Order: sequence, then structure tokens, then C-alpha cells
Amino acid sequence: MNDSQKQSLAEAAGQFLASLSAEEAKSSQQEVYRFVRWYGRERALAGLTAHEVANYAGRLSSSDTDYNRKLDLVRAFLTYAKKVGWTKSNLATHLKVKKGKDKAPPLARAGTSHAVSLTQQGYDELKAELAALEAKRVQAVDEIRRAAADKDVRENAPLEAAREQHGYLVGRIRELEETIKSAVIMDERQRNAVTANIGNSVILQDMASGEELRYKIVSPREVNPSRGYISHVSPVGKAIIGRNEGDIIEVTTPAGKIRHQIKRIEG
Repeated sequence: MNDSQKQSLAEAAGQFLASLSAEEAKSSQQEVYRFVRWYGRERALAGLTAHEVANYAGRLSSSDTDYNRKLDLVRAFLTYAKKVGWTKSNLATHLKVKKGKDKAPPLARAGTSHAVSLTQQGYDELKAELAALEAKRVQAVDEIRRAAADKDVRENAPLEAAREQHGYLVGRIRELEETIKSAVIMDERQRNAVTANIGNSVILQDMASGEELRYKIVSPREVNPSRGYISHVSPVGKAIIGRNEGDIIEVTTPAGKIRHQIKRIEG
């Protein structure tokens, strides 16, 4: 193995981010370093196998709204690694979207009545989305009528597009209505201020590097990695729920257990 292929994951990530513009580096940093921590900061990049990289996509939560974007950021890192000679092959080709994860998961199935725990903010956002989609549905109906006015319906692409959009809107509206109907709002007043629960923001400190990470624990339906919103059923979320400030938590990764200390829990 030559010197160019002895790069540790942490070193490679740092050089990759330095090659980007300030804006690109800022948007990529969190996910690239998450990938690095998962396999170990000192792990040789050239030692990663195609099988390990392929499995990384499967560890990401299917409820993440930014699932595809997160994979793209890691792909860019792995593609750069091949370009500069840190790896013999382009490992990015093995980081594929897992079947069924390229579509957003349904919020609820029609006819179900199980309770859905949401923060007040999450509930308000769903209500706002529902109102916006209702307005779009009315516009879609008008578009269908206008497109249908063309008597040559055999190759009427605008009509097909309008019908497809209307079908999507109707389906999404029903999902939102079902979720809102089943929602249980987490009571802020009843939440223990020092015990992590859904709706809390948590500051963690990596025990090895000292790096601080900030997450907000939400339901799977509210996950938004770009805002630091993680599900309470994700590996990190499970480790945090029910713990107190000062506690040490461990998250199992292929590189071993990553230890964090809960520095602060905010309501």
C-alpha cells in the first residue's frame, strides 16, 4: 500500500472537505464525519470493503426525509477518494439506495387508529402542509379540466401529468388527515426537564474527540437530518431516551462502541 492509500478516514474526510467551497463543506461536514465515526476515525480508508460500504445505506433510517441527499454526500466523498488515489476502486458505486427507500414512507395507513406521538411543532407543521396541499389539489383539478379539453387524449401528456399529480396530492392529504386524527401531542409541562424524551434537544460530547453534537429527538415522522432532528427509534435516539444530563451513552458501530456524554438537555 503506497503512502496515498494510507489515509485514515478522518484525514481523508478533512482533506476532502478542504477541497470544497465553504458552503459545500458546511453542508457536507456533518454527514461525512458521521460516516467516518461509524467505521472509526483511524480506520484506513483503503481498507474499507465494498460490502461494508453497501451496508451503510441500510443502517440509515428509512424515515429520514433527507435519505437520498445523505447518501449523495457520502458518495461524493468516496468518489473523490478514488479520484485522488486513496482507494483502488470507486466505493461510491456500492452505496446504493435500498429497495423501497427511494420513496417517502407513508405517514399512516388508512383505517389505522394507533396513536402517533408528535411534538407541538411537528403537529403544527403537518397542519400547515395539509392546508397547502388542499389548495394545490384544487389547482390540480383545474389543470385536469383544461388538459382534458384537448380532444386528442391518446397522446395527451399534460392530462396524464395532471392526473398523476392529483393522485399524489389526494393520497398525501389522506395520510396527513389520518396522522393528524391519531396524533397525541407531547405535553411540555409534564416532561421531565432533565430526562431526555421526545421533543427535547440534546447536546452530546464525543468522549474520544471532544466534538459536540446537537440533536432534537422527534418521532420518525418528523425526522430531518439537515436540522439535526433524529428519531427516538434511531440507534442514537434509543440510547438517549430516558437518560439524564451527565450520563454516558454508547452507540454500537462497526468500529466498536462510540461513547458520548449527555452535556445538556433542553426542553
